This record gives sequence, C-alpha cells and structure tokens, in this order.
Amino acid sequence: MSNERRRFTRVMFDASTCLLQDGLSIDVQLVDLSLHGLLVIEPPGWKDTNRHTQFNAVIQLAEASQICMDVHLAHAEEGLLGFECDHIDLDSISHLKRLIALNTGDEELLGRELAALL
Repeated sequence: MSNERRRFTRVMFDASTCLLQDGLSIDVQLVDLSLHGLLVIEPPGWKDTNRHTQFNAVIQLAEASQICMDVHLAHAEEGLLGFECDHIDLDSISHLKRLIALNTGDEELLGRELAALL
C-alpha cells in the first residue's frame, strides 16, 4: 500500500471496534481511520467469514457516541484488513470529521478531503 496513493488523511486511533455482518459480531483492533474507511488488524478466524459481503463497522467513542459506517473489504495484506466506506450517516460523519480535525489541526485539509468525497 503506497502512501502516495492515499487521498485521505488517516489518523491513528485506539477505540473499541467491531464488524457486524448477518448477526455475526467480530471484535477487531483498529489501527487507523479516515473519511474513506478504516484499517484493522486481521482477527483470529477471519478466513471463516464472508469477506465479499458488506460489513457494518462500529467504532465506540467517549460519551456513548459511536461512528457507524457500512464498509467492504478493499484489501488484505500482511495481517491488516483495509475497509472502504460505502455509506456513513450524518451523526457518524460529524464525529469522524471532528476526530480528524482534532488530530490533524488542519481544517483546510479536512475541507478538501470532504469535497473529494462528494
């Protein structure tokens, strides 16, 4: 995965995260996230899941808030799983935007990335 290909700033963030799919809940370790998706460490038993079907990623934040996004597996390499965001609700994008702004300190960069999503 080349950093030069990335169009979205990724922020390292440690939060309780799970992937939901058809009644299955898989706890994963979050490595980083962006406006475009998330990167997690491949959990035990991953090979037994339906990797070609959409997941709902739930990232728990402080104050009983969470970021929820519908994602699909974009790549799997070297024990890491990269998921691309297919859909995110307004509350979740607001939380994610604030998290990225706090971690980068660059509102202009964040504005450009949000425009790229549209």
